[in-house]
Amino acid sequence: MDSLTPDTRHLATRVERPARDVYAFASNPANLPAWAAGLAEGIAETDGRWIAESSLLGRVEVVFAPANEFGVLDHDVTLPTGETVPNPVRVIPDGPAACDVVFTLRRRAHMTDAEFRRDAATVTDDLGRLKHLLEGRRGEPASPVAAG
Repeated sequence: MDSLTPDTRHLATRVERPARDVYAFASNPANLPAWAAGLAEGIAETDGRWIAESSLLGRVEVVFAPANEFGVLDHDVTLPTGETVPNPVRVIPDGPAACDVVFTLRRRAHMTDAEFRRDAATVTDDLGRLKHLLEGRRGEPASPVAAG
């Protein structure tokens, strides 16, 4: 590991929507392909498990923290290798009409600096997509897409 690259990065975006709306949308696994393309280009619930397809990661299982009032959007991603990667994410209110979404990216064992930078760029892009999608829907309720 390169000592200039920290092992943990907090990546964030401000979303001009109420935290409850952002949390409701982002916590629904069915919505992942709309904003988290780095994780899921497609996703389906099979036997109570959310299985995502990704050109970057392959077929992965995604498990979100139970619904909560604190904006905890943590999710574990189990890779095809069987390794489970925890992803801490928080939706932090900033007044009644905005929030910050913070993703904590941690370097996995044996990850190169280039791979870590690529993961950071992917997460940053995903957060940007979430911001754009939810701010672009100002006139609509940010209700989750129905699972199907």
